[in-house]
Amino acid sequence: MPLHDFKLERFLAQYEFSAPHLLCTSDCESLHLADLLAMEDGAEERFRDLWLGYTESTGSPEVRREVARMYSTLGPDEILLTAGAEESIYLCMHAMLHPGDHAVVMSPAYQSLHEVARSIGCRVSPWTLRDEDGWRPDIEALKDLVTRETEAVVINTPHNPTGCHMTLEEFRAVRDIAEDAGAWVFSDEVYRLLEYDPADRLPPMADIYEKGVSVGVMSKAFGLAGLRIGWTATQDADLRRRVATLKDYTTICCSAPSEFLTALALRHTDEIVGRNLGIIRSNLALLDAFFARHTDLFNWIRPTAGAIGFPRLLTGESAEDFAVRTVQASGVLLLPSTAYEYGDSHFRVGFARTDMPAALQTFEDYLDGKTA
Repeated sequence: MPLHDFKLERFLAQYEFSAPHLLCTSDCESLHLADLLAMEDGAEERFRDLWLGYTESTGSPEVRREVARMYSTLGPDEILLTAGAEESIYLCMHAMLHPGDHAVVMSPAYQSLHEVARSIGCRVSPWTLRDEDGWRPDIEALKDLVTRETEAVVINTPHNPTGCHMTLEEFRAVRDIAEDAGAWVFSDEVYRLLEYDPADRLPPMADIYEKGVSVGVMSKAFGLAGLRIGWTATQDADLRRRVATLKDYTTICCSAPSEFLTALALRHTDEIVGRNLGIIRSNLALLDAFFARHTDLFNWIRPTAGAIGFPRLLTGESAEDFAVRTVQASGVLLLPSTAYEYGDSHFRVGFARTDMPAALQTFEDYLDGKTA
């Protein structure tokens, strides 16, 4: 079956690089190359001396060693680098699933988490989060959805777009339900490290389940989307082999400069992520105050982790129409829930960049009729 248009990417493509105020970004504040290189003595000279030939298909051993430090039971050989998280999703779905298989996918979701499975010919059942439940995952509903025919349970926590983060009990319950069915758990963990309270950080699914697959990326918590480096972590050697074999038909290997810079950034995780968490906490306080002033317009379920939230528009207007009208009139870009195939009443806000306060002020001025 063909892949449908990626609604989120097609919507953003219209405005992302022209709108002056991005209030829906999903990534953290990025770095300039010079700032990243300045984190280590001699890094700029080593970067200039970098050999620009092919790299190892599974990824740089140095990067895989650094990534493996994020896991308690996995080593570098159980990590496979990819071109961002998107390639990992695409390759893993094709390695895990076959036409006719059943997959349960958390909803709303980044479209590729369900669209790739659908394109393979799988039956896909949404495990739906609802704002009336505070975006909490319904474990009893998951038990009803997962059967002996289920091949994979696909989750994302901290969650895009709601900002909900599973508790340890919920996370383990997902593992146990999948294990009883003999199913994979594909765990999109790209917002891991962005827990507001470090005590809320979950173990990677790949650490606690033999059929768990954890996906990470440099784009979100590190804000280094331009490096296009992600990874797949799993204990299952046969799955890693199948993913690596499929990668021969996509990117073959990662970019040598990107791998160099990724290893450098990972050695400074605390500094980079700590800075971004500071931005998030400051901006989240501004959003809380903003939504408290506009309870007639929006219902705000405060995120518990990550860099994004998903308020509901209360005016009855289409969220997509509202977003288009807002960006055209004020230059402030929001992302409507239609991009997630999740009705037309919500929109995504992002709050992990330093220009968020200015974007939010422009948005409020527009709502208050202070701008044309």
